[in-house]
Amino acid sequence: MKKNLLILAIISLSFAAKAQFEGSKQIFESPKLKTEIAQHKLVAILPFDTKISYKKQPKNFSVEGNKEQEKTMSKSIQSSMYTFLLRKGKDYSVEFQDVDKTNILLKKAGMTDKLDEFTKDEVAKALGVDAVLGGRFETEQTKSEAGAIASAVLFGGFGGKTGTGTLTLTLNNANNGELLWRFFKTMDDGITTSTDDLVERMMRKVSRNFPYAK
Repeated sequence: MKKNLLILAIISLSFAAKAQFEGSKQIFESPKLKTEIAQHKLVAILPFDTKISYKKQPKNFSVEGNKEQEKTMSKSIQSSMYTFLLRKGKDYSVEFQDVDKTNILLKKAGMTDKLDEFTKDEVAKALGVDAVLGGRFETEQTKSEAGAIASAVLFGGFGGKTGTGTLTLTLNNANNGELLWRFFKTMDDGITTSTDDLVERMMRKVSRNFPYAK
């Protein structure tokens, strides 16, 4: 009995600590949001702008390798977001363009890896959609993986935090590129956190405020 109470106490403290570390969300909604999204039928999810940095640069750090990792994560978050929205499709008032099609069209338009050089209405026109859902994920790694694993063992699997991150979601209108909605959240990153887990956690936070939720 005492052992069970101890385990429950550790779990409770773990979740309390997690809630403390994860900062409050920030949401912006344009006064035109409801009027504009009522006309939307197809939305594209763009590759995420991703930045990976280190509080203490690891040994054998490679700038090129880091850039490749950022590109991989960019597409992984995009894919995870599409999978999540597809899975919950009946809950939303619009359809989401297949991300493979999105990326092929971006490549044909010469926009791949250069989205910051184009306006959101230019991107939406190239994709043939009514709006574009994009975002930015920044993470700073603060602990080595070995150190995180040691903490996880020490705290019974609940101490594997390796860094912090900020995730921003934006929704822009196709006809003029206007920002209709923005969601910002600070999140912890752990050794077991995949992009699917990251998106799942974020969307649980945003679900009540997601513009296309029925």
